[in-house]
Amino acid sequence: MTREELNKDIHSKVSHERNKENTKQIIKTTVKLLIILFIIGTIFYTYTTYVSTTHIDVREYRVTNEKIPNNFNGYKIIQMSDLHYGSTMFDKDLKKIVNLINERKPDLVVYTGDLINKDYNLDSKEQEKIINNLKNITSTTGKYAILGDEDNEKIATIFNQSDFTILRDEYELIYNSKDNPILLVGLGSSKKGQNIDKAYSYYKEPTHNSNIYSVTLLHEPDAVDDIVGSYNSDLFLAGHSHNGNIRIPFAKYSFFKVDGAKKYDQDYYEINNSKLYISSGLGTKNSFRLFCRPSINFFRLSNK
Repeated sequence: MTREELNKDIHSKVSHERNKENTKQIIKTTVKLLIILFIIGTIFYTYTTYVSTTHIDVREYRVTNEKIPNNFNGYKIIQMSDLHYGSTMFDKDLKKIVNLINERKPDLVVYTGDLINKDYNLDSKEQEKIINNLKNITSTTGKYAILGDEDNEKIATIFNQSDFTILRDEYELIYNSKDNPILLVGLGSSKKGQNIDKAYSYYKEPTHNSNIYSVTLLHEPDAVDDIVGSYNSDLFLAGHSHNGNIRIPFAKYSFFKVDGAKKYDQDYYEINNSKLYISSGLGTKNSFRLFCRPSINFFRLSNK
């Protein structure tokens, strides 16, 4: 074998070994990347499905309006919404929610729709547990609920047996120790039809107070546009949107908009002279959340 042939053979062997090493290195790098992606994916899935969906926030707000009577200064309202029991919320979670509420000693507790996940088969034992939990919620002036688009008469029975008063396009005067009440209006789901005129029939009463402070319970927040301008309501409390389930931090943007909450899906809006607060809900329809934890809303009223 000539020197040139020998050098060529050596070069070929060296090149072959180098290619083998490069291939091994590419395989190792690819495997590492796949492992890293798998770990990141697992962490992301675990956080969005099991952590972010069960860590419950209490969002606190001070609501100020000169129309609020002096006897309602410091009055505490807690709003619950969209438990969707059977999705990511179960008995132990509901017990925790009840404790969070009772620790704050609310004067009024309101529920703004969608109690049980529509695909969940609720058995009689679980139903009894839900009733007992909701019954354990304490308040000084009452517990009220409206029905959401996924609620039916079975849900109405649960609320009734839990000492909640259901407002079906109705109003209630809420008194707090003295004669000056506030007005509580409850509207049913806009997807099932609403009788807005009936709900606000207080304003047609001969003895009505046109300057009364009013709170309206809605399920779908977009329904507020059908009310503002025709009837006065100082404070709207709504649910349904879950604030989009996935939000971008420090940005007013959410990824999942649903019918009935496509215009209003964030946590707060000012519309004319009205304030609209939208709960992020407690359960979830999609079984995941990101930067949008489940919450209860805690309001303190003040006229100063």
